[in-house]
Amino acid sequence: MTVVFTIVLVLLSAAALLTLYRLLWGESTLDRVAALDVFAVLIVCAAAVYIAIYRDGSNIPLLAAVSLVGFVGSATAARLVERWERHR
Repeated sequence: MTVVFTIVLVLLSAAALLTLYRLLWGESTLDRVAALDVFAVLIVCAAAVYIAIYRDGSNIPLLAAVSLVGFVGSATAARLVERWERHR
């Protein structure tokens, strides 16, 4: 099972690097907002892997909180970007 966790963490790290690239060098503001949303999802996935490795269910509320913050943040940012583009 340790091999599976290692592979998952390596893939999550690769996804995080690609997302960081999109966040820093994205073409538009919406690209950067989408990258932040993907980064929040990757954090939730990494926390879920941590919970699975250590079999510690005390961090499950953390998953819900970060997911909710990520969703609300990306939805709000998308609305603000839409308004900003409209007023340009």
